[in-house]
Amino acid sequence: MQRLMIADTSDVVRKVGKRILSELGFLVSEAGSSPEVLRRCGVEMPNLLIVDAGMEGAIELMTAIRAMPNGNSVRIYYCVVEADLKKMMLGKRAGANDFLLKPFDRKILTATFGSLAAAA
Repeated sequence: MQRLMIADTSDVVRKVGKRILSELGFLVSEAGSSPEVLRRCGVEMPNLLIVDAGMEGAIELMTAIRAMPNGNSVRIYYCVVEADLKKMMLGKRAGANDFLLKPFDRKILTATFGSLAAAA
């Protein structure tokens, strides 16, 4: 089972995402702040990580994850509210592999992660 972490300051976003992604077959954990993400990744690196662009220190978080042991093995999805090219390029330079647009729903999460859950 693939491990996926949702890093978002919103409890609602994390809970909704966790419910949907758990149903797809992921072992989902949640973190509400950058320091919490780093702590959890230091214990066990997820296979996939969704990082909200609005979270304080999101860019620095992705850079720090990449610098950790096994940090290059995690697939990072940078979650943005709009397709802002400047913000997306900053995310890409910091280590994001891909992007998600918020708000996301079951259809978007299933389309993005459904095949990844099945491949595990």
